Amino acid sequence: MNFRFSRNVAVFPPYLHFANVHNRRRLFSWYVKHFRTTSQARASLSGGGGSSSNSQDNAFLVPGATVATLLMLGVLHARRLYDDKKVEEAREKGIEFEFRPDVKATFLRILPLRSISRAWGFLMSVDIPVWLRPHVYRAWARAFHSNLEEAALPLEEYASLRDFFVRTLKEGCRPINPNPYSLVSPVDGTILRFGKLNGAGAMIDQVKGFSYSVSSLLGASPLLSMLAEKNSEDDSSTIEQESTQREQSKKSWWRVSLASPKVRETISECPMKGLYYCVIYLKPGDYHRIHSPVDWNVLVRRHFSGRLFPVNERATRTIRNLYVENERVVLEGLWQQGFMAIVAVGATNIGSIELFIEPELRTNRSRKKLILSEPPEEHLYEPKGVGVMLKKGDEVAAFNMGSTVVLVFQAPTSKSPKNNDASEFEFSIRRGDKIRVGEALGVWHA
Repeated sequence: MNFRFSRNVAVFPPYLHFANVHNRRRLFSWYVKHFRTTSQARASLSGGGGSSSNSQDNAFLVPGATVATLLMLGVLHARRLYDDKKVEEAREKGIEFEFRPDVKATFLRILPLRSISRAWGFLMSVDIPVWLRPHVYRAWARAFHSNLEEAALPLEEYASLRDFFVRTLKEGCRPINPNPYSLVSPVDGTILRFGKLNGAGAMIDQVKGFSYSVSSLLGASPLLSMLAEKNSEDDSSTIEQESTQREQSKKSWWRVSLASPKVRETISECPMKGLYYCVIYLKPGDYHRIHSPVDWNVLVRRHFSGRLFPVNERATRTIRNLYVENERVVLEGLWQQGFMAIVAVGATNIGSIELFIEPELRTNRSRKKLILSEPPEEHLYEPKGVGVMLKKGDEVAAFNMGSTVVLVFQAPTSKSPKNNDASEFEFSIRRGDKIRVGEALGVWHA
């Protein structure tokens, strides 16, 4: 069998020889020069009647960044296929993975993941030549099952992978559930965990065999402390624990109470509610904007400058306190049923969380030394006692890479486990379900 090659494409340079270091350097230089020449020629053709300065700019778009991006896509895709296969096989057999630390989890703790994420964020922000953009984005879509037909703009208009990643969708792609007695998903993703919490000091399962507390996830929450104080009337055994939480959040509470005197009045007027949670994981191919799950008032924001471990399913069962140690942004406030909090958890690669209601916030900032025990940066929203008012479905924030959202909220509940009250909040989801923005997580009746 004879193999034919195009004469127009130089597969190997004429001086190919691997006998010494000098020729290896010449080989690398030849490929870089050849790639830049080809990129400049194609950019000039795609630019049509553009000026020569635009062509020169395209020649300096760091082709190495594009190559690194494609290689990273391949590695992530292969890893995702392997992990998804293992998870699906386990689910079919009814097996639930247990928490089991491994060598990789230990190794990740010594890596400078914040610096690596900032470097990767720089590569993701590099402009891609116009002619190459559709090919890169289609490759991404094939690897991570993204729906390109939902993109609001033509692929050529997304200058970088970062712009493509946080893209908006066409109007009508994510209809919001119109039921006024429904709480909708704030993101596209996979349901990892959900359930009811027994008070503010309750634990959330990260995975079978390991849990973390609500208070450690949200920080010193004055609103949650008031909820714990109210629930203490029904369970005297939790008095000591709740007093500790109130002492930890005393300083923060005085800030809220002085700036927002209406908060305590609103809480006291709320009838007895149950506390619920839901954990949603966003894969790299998912739509990565966060929307409001209900009509509510955002009163305070906390930014925890933590680590940037990966947050995929493998990480949840191998890294202790994953969501508590990772960098995250917590939004707290009130809705018609009481307390509401949205936790946006950062992850490896970029680690950036953008808040549309606070554009000046910057996450994953360079720091000389990261101290995980230091208090979070807290910001109270104006006007006093009202904060930022959001409607169900409003855009709130965006991730620049795959990550996780945790909802903690109050909703109607029955005091007696034997009483099947029709007004009690009920989840309409199951673990492992794929969900999209605007679809109901649960409903209740007036």
